[in-house]
Amino acid sequence: MSDLFSQTEDELKRTFDANFFQKAKFIPSARKTVAIFCALKDFLYQYPLESRRENQPFTLESLAARLEEQIKRSLCFLCKEKADCARCEQHAKDLTREFILALPDIQRLLISDVNAAYEGDPAAISPVEPLLCYPGVTAVTLQRMAHFLHERGVRLIPRIVTEYAHNLTGIDIHPGASIGPGFFIDHGTGVVIGETCVIGANVKLYQGVTLGAKSFPLDEHGNPVKGIKRHPNIEDDVIIYAETTVLGNITIGRGSVIGANKWITQDVPPHSKIN
Repeated sequence: MSDLFSQTEDELKRTFDANFFQKAKFIPSARKTVAIFCALKDFLYQYPLESRRENQPFTLESLAARLEEQIKRSLCFLCKEKADCARCEQHAKDLTREFILALPDIQRLLISDVNAAYEGDPAAISPVEPLLCYPGVTAVTLQRMAHFLHERGVRLIPRIVTEYAHNLTGIDIHPGASIGPGFFIDHGTGVVIGETCVIGANVKLYQGVTLGAKSFPLDEHGNPVKGIKRHPNIEDDVIIYAETTVLGNITIGRGSVIGANKWITQDVPPHSKIN
């Protein structure tokens, strides 16, 4: 058995460089990160942000302190300088403060999503039902918080959060995707939204919709080119029905309705209906 573990260690050393092992202790905790963001989700929906009830299981201050530690770990692990540097520590403090101050704006976006789910689903008896029960609301809630950090250069933590949401709901939204207010994913299972998607206001998707990329362009060494716009732009008031696939850096024009089981790889003009 000991031989097995020594073989595994040798394989790891061939896969990762020495710098990885020097900084491995700074890898963020997926378990702690998920717990923080689940608590933030509950906090956003169940309590006013200014409240300080004695029976709260957590406060914004305690969540901020826990989040700051995980952000610091992420920054230190990926930092090109020496690990655990003062610069990463200060940057983590600044990012955490910025995130906490942004929560009221994130909360307003999330309320627009809950209202869109309630108004867009005749089966919902009140806004509380999608809030408590709909996987789309859960996935979008976690993605909106993760997106804020992703936009500010935090890595690992946003992916931990959105992959947890993916595992929980069956909805895969990259933290890099930019999503406008009033977003509703109905049913939701199998939805995939790529990193460079830009989604406007009041967009509705059904289950199985993919907003993805075509095959990736390669560099001179045969590696995929990163950092380019490769996913669709979905303008305001678009509805895309179940199992439709939209690929590439194309635009679905405002007010369009795309029927089920379609394959879209070219721009769609505004107010189009594709049956």
